[in-house]
Amino acid sequence: MNLLKKTAFTLFVSLLLINCSSESEDIDKEKPSITINYDNGFPKSCTILEKGKQYTVKVKVSDNIALATYAIDIHHNFDHHTHDDQGSLCELSPIKNPISPLIFMENYNIDNEVKEYEISQSITIPTDIDTGDYHCQISVIDITGWQSRTSVDIKIE
Repeated sequence: MNLLKKTAFTLFVSLLLINCSSESEDIDKEKPSITINYDNGFPKSCTILEKGKQYTVKVKVSDNIALATYAIDIHHNFDHHTHDDQGSLCELSPIKNPISPLIFMENYNIDNEVKEYEISQSITIPTDIDTGDYHCQISVIDITGWQSRTSVDIKIE
């Protein structure tokens, strides 16, 4: 019985040492990046969109390993809330209660594990929504799960 215990212990320690090899995998410590401020980037901060018109959201995203998904979220800012990364703030209309605000939230895949991608997503602004202050929020997730997001103030008239 003592020999069985010693053999089991030796096997257990050996398995632990094999699984804890000196080779370490590179761990991704970098979030993806998002850029709207380039010539074709849209929407820029304080852009005014018109109801009933179609617009194309254009944003460059990149990652050190590979991109996986992105999301576009357009929501009202009738209460004047902010997001942590917001750069310039636009002149806001008076606070109001939403009646029929635009709520656009869509997720999209980025295929082929690319490191750089330009989002180009058409969105039509409905005619039956509240006008006023909105945020256009873009988020991107890389294949290891890191997420970045940015928001810009826009107006819908």
